[in-house]
Amino acid sequence: MALMQERLSVVLPTYNERENIEPLLQKLVSIGGEFDLEILIVDDDSTDGTAELVKKLARQDKRIRLIRRLGRSGLSSAIKEGLLDSTADLAAVMDSDGQHEPLDVINAVRHLKDNNLDIVVGSRFLSEAKIRGLSHHRTGSSIWANRLSRLSLPKQYTHLTDYMSGCFVVNLNSCFTNIRRVDVNGFKFFYELLAVSSGKLSISEVPLTFQPRLHGTSKLDLAIVWDFLISFIHTLSFRILPRRAISFGLVGSTGAFLQLTTTYFLMNIFTLVFEKALPISVLLVVTFNYLMNNLLTFRAQRLHNLFLLKGLLKFLLVSSLPVLANVGLATAFYNSVSSSTFWAQLAGIFVAFIWNYAASSRFVWNTP
Repeated sequence: MALMQERLSVVLPTYNERENIEPLLQKLVSIGGEFDLEILIVDDDSTDGTAELVKKLARQDKRIRLIRRLGRSGLSSAIKEGLLDSTADLAAVMDSDGQHEPLDVINAVRHLKDNNLDIVVGSRFLSEAKIRGLSHHRTGSSIWANRLSRLSLPKQYTHLTDYMSGCFVVNLNSCFTNIRRVDVNGFKFFYELLAVSSGKLSISEVPLTFQPRLHGTSKLDLAIVWDFLISFIHTLSFRILPRRAISFGLVGSTGAFLQLTTTYFLMNIFTLVFEKALPISVLLVVTFNYLMNNLLTFRAQRLHNLFLLKGLLKFLLVSSLPVLANVGLATAFYNSVSSSTFWAQLAGIFVAFIWNYAASSRFVWNTP
């Protein structure tokens, strides 16, 4: 009697990958014969027909399964959903753009089984790795992100070389509890998994052959870089500070710098007195903070078009009390405590931040 094949789930998050997904599935099916394959395509309601193509392919091959998501999105949450929906003991995660070679994934599975590990990650930075699809700019960014990650993660993982990898294999039996704990608002699923595991997972690496993207463009943007910065600070704070509060605070810090600069500019270039320069700079910063928070902090609830304008009006209304407190406290501090415009403004900014974060979350973006 033939031995039963071990079941392996391959999780493929997709968003507008119609041109890339079919060649990738063909490769997976052709080299995965030693396993009982389950291929989970987790699609974030693509607009290019990715889900429709996968449905067609799934009718032809029962190993392919589509998970189409409406009203929820994001790479980390797609990976988490795919892993939790897996019916296997072993699961692999890889990108759907053709940059990860399926053969590398199969080698990672074998390495995990042979060494009884919890996770094996495909690394772009091992000496045996071949990077063919990463620009010098992306390579440099990844190197710096890896250095920062090594500082923030448990010391048991300092031997790893690629914390930013999107290609890894997990033993679901030993990792399931930690997978459930991963915050899907984080930057990279693998990084977040390491952060919540408290250094208790046995992890190794295998080299990747990192290929150029077959079709389309990279989805790396400002929001992804911002997410990494938030995740880094969140991990350094022992995951005590809420992500949204960190993001709101960073935007506010940028706004504080803008306020101080604008006030200085108005007083020294246009010779306005402090009491007249301050309201102008505060109004400018409130508008700046609203637009940046809409773009980054609350992008899952991002407002557009007319709703963006209505949101600004709400934000100005919500901020009116702290704006008055900002101006009033700063002016009183300036007149009564210290003649330093710097410390006077910081006192007002601190009061404004506490109120704005609590009130705008609820009344502008309708989040608890």
